[in-house]
Amino acid sequence: MNIVTFNNVSKIYQMGQVEVAALRDVTFAIPQGAFTALIGPSGSGKTTALNLIGCLDSPTRGEVTVAGQAVNLLGRRSGADFRGRHLGFVFQDFNLLPVLTVYENVEYPLLMIRDQPKAQRRPAVERVLAAVGMADQARKYPGQLSGGQKQRVAVARALVGTPELVLADEPTANLDSGTAFMVISLMKQMRDAFGTTFVFSTHDPRIMEQAELTFRMVDGHLADTGVDSSGQGAS
Repeated sequence: MNIVTFNNVSKIYQMGQVEVAALRDVTFAIPQGAFTALIGPSGSGKTTALNLIGCLDSPTRGEVTVAGQAVNLLGRRSGADFRGRHLGFVFQDFNLLPVLTVYENVEYPLLMIRDQPKAQRRPAVERVLAAVGMADQARKYPGQLSGGQKQRVAVARALVGTPELVLADEPTANLDSGTAFMVISLMKQMRDAFGTTFVFSTHDPRIMEQAELTFRMVDGHLADTGVDSSGQGAS
């Protein structure tokens, strides 16, 4: 079963009098549960593709389907609602709120998007903090954490609403090699534990090596597709 499909997707940006094609007739599918990387240099179209999957932008042409929903047909409000209920996000700069504790940062999506009562929020937050090894840091603030710890919190926040899909834009860009490997391994563990599909936008070879399925982007085109030696992600 595919959780994401692109069918002849193009994205054109108007820059004054000039049209810039960020994506050109891209077609691919991501199976549910695949640890997937969209790879390529800056300007290749990988971040644009991630934004379309995340309902942060709409294609100029073509169809984007996520978790069975043609998201290109959603308006701004319905797209935001879909995003909040089905997707999680991990960012390269962590995007944690400095005035909130670790616990409050993880809890935040449940307050803002799902409006869950406290009795439902607490076990959800405690579960994901324990899963990423940050339960003992729950009362600390982001400024008291290392880069790796911040990214662990970001992963917990992305998972707290039990999304079907987590999107990560250059999640290891601000991490050293050892910490980056730790975070990538953690994300794989979370995929196995929660059944969540992870899709990355990256040019980091450390993620490329760990990905089970890769889509290489070049100048807005899909250049090639790769799977790991186990064949995972190819079904």
